[in-house]
Amino acid sequence: MSIEELNKEIIACRKCSRLVEYRNTRSVPEKYAIETYWNKPLTGYGDINGKLLVVGLAPAFNGGNRAGRIFTGDKSSDFLISSMYEAGFTNIPVSENINDGLKYNNMYITLALKCAPPDNIPLKCELENCNPYIEKEIDAMHKLKAILCLGKISFDSIIKYFRSRNIKTTGIKFINEKYYDIAGIRLYCSYHPSPRNVNTGLLKKEDFIALLKEIKNFIN
Repeated sequence: MSIEELNKEIIACRKCSRLVEYRNTRSVPEKYAIETYWNKPLTGYGDINGKLLVVGLAPAFNGGNRAGRIFTGDKSSDFLISSMYEAGFTNIPVSENINDGLKYNNMYITLALKCAPPDNIPLKCELENCNPYIEKEIDAMHKLKAILCLGKISFDSIIKYFRSRNIKTTGIKFINEKYYDIAGIRLYCSYHPSPRNVNTGLLKKEDFIALLKEIKNFIN
């Protein structure tokens, strides 16, 4: 299956009735009232032939779910994309809308859950429904050297991938800024760039940029 075929399958997915109902019935803020929301599952974005895979949690309802592109148009994307620009992974420092010209360099970015969940909290069964998609995305990255997990939920989805391939992950756990070498792939951990983590100082921009630069040096 090509990445184009996979993305069509993702966009057409309606496995999780709770998520479908949520995005089709939730009211939108007044400032976005004139916009037409994407309101479908979000595919990954970037260079599928790149050496780095970045995995986030799920789309924000008024971010990616609105704009139709992963990590676009919200506070998390502001932090993430400006940091990636500083590290040389993007061509511009912003991700505002699908027509802004954003490109990722040598990396692909995706989500553990392809649809926006209520309160940003996915159910276990919803993550399980999405597992086959992220597994196919990983398998499509033939030059993959590193994976960066943004938060524990995305980390757990990647660990499930390795275990499904009978690759041992004993003793491996999510620790911010730590990495593990697993079956020829270096797995990096970072807190998710959510406003809560950023505003409380749990995730500092200078530390995150330093981690991205470390990853860039490794894959090059």
